[in-house]
Amino acid sequence: MNDHIATPSPASPPALRPVRTPARLSVAALGLAGAAWALRAVWEIRLAVAGEPASGPPDQGGGEHRPLTSLENAYHLISSAGGITAALCAILFVFWLDNVRDNARELSGRRPRYSGFWLYAGWVIPLANLWIPRRIVAGAHQDSAPGERLPRSLNVWWALWLLGMFGGVGLMYADDTDQVIARAYTDVWLLLAADAAVVGAAVAGILVVRAVTAVQLRYMDGGSGYGGSPAGPDSAGGKAA
Repeated sequence: MNDHIATPSPASPPALRPVRTPARLSVAALGLAGAAWALRAVWEIRLAVAGEPASGPPDQGGGEHRPLTSLENAYHLISSAGGITAALCAILFVFWLDNVRDNARELSGRRPRYSGFWLYAGWVIPLANLWIPRRIVAGAHQDSAPGERLPRSLNVWWALWLLGMFGGVGLMYADDTDQVIARAYTDVWLLLAADAAVVGAAVAGILVVRAVTAVQLRYMDGGSGYGGSPAGPDSAGGKAA
């Protein structure tokens, strides 16, 4: 007689985007970028030890450039490879961040503080790039694991990122490669300090990616779900890699 009464179905778990593979790719790219900047530092030391040629810096002024030495030519190649690696790292990191940001919105039911526009523009718009990317990463962690403290590596990564970005050979420096070579002959320690910040930011960035990914994988792999509720192993995100 009660056959017509429908039994309410259990709430479906949120459909989450894959994070494990994007995280692995991002970690690998961060490692390559850090290695590329470490190699730049080694070459800058070699340039400083070799000393500036008697003919002066590569850029002679007035649009004239002298022929490069073998060390200088190798530095040009290393610098170009580092730029390509940094671009690849940026693409893969933002791809990972887009996934964890969407997952955090599904888990929390709250809209992110910043729209999707800021996920990309926040890195390049002056002043905004001083804090918005960090807040996006922090928001993804907080919405995925409410009540948990932010990983310490987050602030370390962001401080080193800013130092490296605006440093002597960071991602936003204005000098061309020949000018950097000239600085290696006269102010190598300033270049090495900026290199160290970039390498440190890459290492801390790896820890950040692993920490934010881990809180979402706890849910996706059937551990403690969002807010402490159990997550079933057959959830839509549980099999995403």
